[in-house]
Amino acid sequence: MTLGEIIAARIRQTGPVSLADYMADCLLHPVHGYYTTRDPLGAKGDFVTAPEISQMFGELIGLALAQCWLDQGQPAAFTLAELGPGRGTLMADALRAASRVPGFAKAAQLVLVEASPLLRDRQAEALAAHHPSWIGAVGDLPEQPLFLVANEFFDALPVRQFQRTETGWRERQVGLEGGALALGLAAEGAYPALDERLADTRPGDIVELCPAAATVAGEVARRIADHGGAALILDYGDWHSLGDTVQALKDHKSVSLFETPGHADLTAHVDFETLARAAADNGCRYTRLTPQGVFLERLGITARAQALAKSGGNETLEAVAAAHRRLTHPDEMGNLFKVLGFYPDNTAPPPGLEA
Repeated sequence: MTLGEIIAARIRQTGPVSLADYMADCLLHPVHGYYTTRDPLGAKGDFVTAPEISQMFGELIGLALAQCWLDQGQPAAFTLAELGPGRGTLMADALRAASRVPGFAKAAQLVLVEASPLLRDRQAEALAAHHPSWIGAVGDLPEQPLFLVANEFFDALPVRQFQRTETGWRERQVGLEGGALALGLAAEGAYPALDERLADTRPGDIVELCPAAATVAGEVARRIADHGGAALILDYGDWHSLGDTVQALKDHKSVSLFETPGHADLTAHVDFETLARAAADNGCRYTRLTPQGVFLERLGITARAQALAKSGGNETLEAVAAAHRRLTHPDEMGNLFKVLGFYPDNTAPPPGLEA
């Protein structure tokens, strides 16, 4: 049976499922899940992330985390972690740059949070020299200083969707229509988590909630508050969620959510306010939400691009210029992607970000 047939059979037996449950099946089903069966990155995959565009991205992230380590007294042992490390490209570039900071690499204990066995193999190849270890959940991170990066991790967490009515909210669910998977609406119910959204929505509006986002952010923030460290979260989204942002990507194109379950990437825009609240609730400070282009420019990406361009011929110059534009220009990834930092009380915010 295909994953679509499996989900349809379950719906016939037990009724419609939440959009979050559907997304979780499509992405992480042990046999048919998108992330458990393939390497989705690159030209032959379904999407390209910033680390795959240019080494500059990971290098600047690594140097920013190394500066945080210096600012906090160079703890002798700390966790260097990445959530959803893809092929390990970002972390490899980050460590190559950060290893130039005396003592950083020796003190770092590399921990990767990754559910996909296939991607773990890719990461093992890319990061063999740094002796990584893997965990399946953020709650398993060690209790010690934590310096962490999460690039396009939170957008892959399943979301629930709710549509406002004249008197309350109805959850959008995945059911069957003529035997095919389709979106529908549950009966109106009480959802206390949405009470505050009555002030900024109107009947017909859709609001998304990501239950896992606050849990993950809270685990990261508590460790930073308790032990020191910093986190850099880079993703697309905005401060406040409003509207239907769930999309399916296959072969670098948008497709229907139900066209090929398990064969397309499903994502949603990140509500950064949820992450910031989780940080504050766990005693951790957070920075202003900053466009990725501004963040990278503050870290010196233009100077790094110029240095890379000088090291090669015209082809290198053109490639570096194209990568710089894609990562920073407002019409490319520069404004769509945002950056939020976590850091302990009584310390400076991570480089490139403001309190």
